[in-house]
Amino acid sequence: MFSSTSGNDRMKIVSCVGAVVLTLLAVWLGVSEWTSPPEPGAQTPDAGSGAAAGPPIFEDVTDASGIRFEYRNGEEADHYAIIETLGGGVALLDYDNDGLLDVFLGGGGHFQGTTVLGHPGRLYRNLGNFRFQDVSEAVGLARPLQYSHGVSAFDYDNDGWVDLLVSGYSRLILFRNESDGRGGRRFVDVTARVGLNDTLWSTSTAWGDLNGDGLPDIYVCHYGNWGFSGTGPDGQPFRHPTDCKYDTRTRDVCQPKKFTPLPHTVYVNNGDGTFADVSASLVRRVDPETHAVTVGRVRTDGRGIGVLMVDVNNDGRPDVYTANDTDDNFLYVNRADRYGRGAPAVTEDIGMRAGVAVDGWGKQNGSMGLAVGDYDRSGRASLLVTNYERELTALYRNRTTDPAEPRFEYATQGSGLGILNGDHVSWGTCLVDFDLNGWEDTVIVNGHAIRHPHTSVKTPGVRRDRKQKPFLFLNNGTEFVVESARGGPYFEAPHNARGTATGDLDNDGRPDLVVCGQNEPVRVLRNVAPVEERRWVGLKLVGTSQRDLVGSRVVIETATARFTRFIKGGASYGSTDDPRLHFGLGSDDTIKACTIHWSHGPQEVVTGLKADGYFLIREGTAVATPIGIR
Repeated sequence: MFSSTSGNDRMKIVSCVGAVVLTLLAVWLGVSEWTSPPEPGAQTPDAGSGAAAGPPIFEDVTDASGIRFEYRNGEEADHYAIIETLGGGVALLDYDNDGLLDVFLGGGGHFQGTTVLGHPGRLYRNLGNFRFQDVSEAVGLARPLQYSHGVSAFDYDNDGWVDLLVSGYSRLILFRNESDGRGGRRFVDVTARVGLNDTLWSTSTAWGDLNGDGLPDIYVCHYGNWGFSGTGPDGQPFRHPTDCKYDTRTRDVCQPKKFTPLPHTVYVNNGDGTFADVSASLVRRVDPETHAVTVGRVRTDGRGIGVLMVDVNNDGRPDVYTANDTDDNFLYVNRADRYGRGAPAVTEDIGMRAGVAVDGWGKQNGSMGLAVGDYDRSGRASLLVTNYERELTALYRNRTTDPAEPRFEYATQGSGLGILNGDHVSWGTCLVDFDLNGWEDTVIVNGHAIRHPHTSVKTPGVRRDRKQKPFLFLNNGTEFVVESARGGPYFEAPHNARGTATGDLDNDGRPDLVVCGQNEPVRVLRNVAPVEERRWVGLKLVGTSQRDLVGSRVVIETATARFTRFIKGGASYGSTDDPRLHFGLGSDDTIKACTIHWSHGPQEVVTGLKADGYFLIREGTAVATPIGIR
């Protein structure tokens, strides 16, 4: 359905009535705010997973890859702290510009008494053919971080080398990618130098050029006022309740609503190697009658977990979408044209009237992971949001016709994704064409947030393990079909998974996966889908003077179809995907046209593209140059 202000008001009235019934059912089941009953019309979990209907899509190559790492959350201290629930992300980046994607992983954290400490992260250099080398010590990344969550990889200073931003408890850390003077690279902590003086609990970050000056700005999601001591920005003390239970007798991690949301933060890139906090003045509202402009701050009522920047209305400017835990999700639409190039130009949050703030019943969800893509080949950016147990994964289909007023349809139930609910707590996700049939597929990884999930939808009253199986959905052009049985060994076993990143690790044209779990080994999954009769193409876009290109989109036309891909900043939960744009083309082997809609710039028609290869395209040249495959 299309969402409007009046429509959402009606949904909220219905939701309030339904909430009474759901609350009574919650009391009967003994569930909490963080464990709500299934939505009306929801299907049972695991339905349709069945036997494999074809050859496997993924092969687990972790053991031979050289990547041996676990994200640790410190739960052995038995604090039952909510920070332990979130886990960490994965960043895929080419830190040495050799054409191969490397892997960076944050380490998580632990406790000494009530002191919150972090573990070191790890950077694994891609040597080719799914062999990786731990180079953390050599590049200066073997040091302990803060208690970390998200990892973002982008070029903050436009020097052509990708940098690293790590989010987590009490601070951000920005590592600049510099020459080591010996022909290699090193990462230098420049956080204080650049002015990222963030002392709040940050979860995920996104980046993009919000104001058209060519430099990436940063959006930081903050969570809640948890802590053993200290005072939050609202003047209230941080909280660490110790009386939370889900079965009236067993202590467990507390619900999100026990913690006041912390304000999100936006840092604008000054262009001199520093950032400025513009959160209090970034939001601009235009009176529809007088056209007077008022200035305000970004919203402060969302426990943020996931965030990305992408152009949702095809106007060439990156917008901001956040996944918030038990709060409305935010959608800030960029109005740079109204205020002039170089002016911070994100308007008020329009998530509610656009139809992406709540689910199809007007209910706030426990949202975690995010993905964006053109899954229906409409040429518009639709949004996929993973949610808590007994809530559906939210697929918001982009139905925008007027760029000034983006509109989305809650399309979960008709898409095939409605099957994933029940016991599952979902985190990392993606929209990627794994089997190269021309339609974007998705993987959703799962794992419970609390220590003692007390009851099962399938077998009420039976305690459950926190580990849960991931889901693989293949898009057949009509709907998403569960094909987890074709996912290989990783999909056959339960995991306590969190962040996931997708990218072509061996440059064979088939996107691979790296998944980070809680207190279990990171897994590297090689895409081995049989695609002999299917074609693909990959694009690496480079802006003028290495400018940031988040908000750009590319349209490729073949004899039978049109495909659109979007450059985004941020992904999944706390993760960074392959920065290249990947197109599965199905059986079409001839590319008729390629049009690039550059962010904050004109469109450009590019020639010279051929199937089954990667190409470099520099802004303003209109030429695609083949990239050698290693």
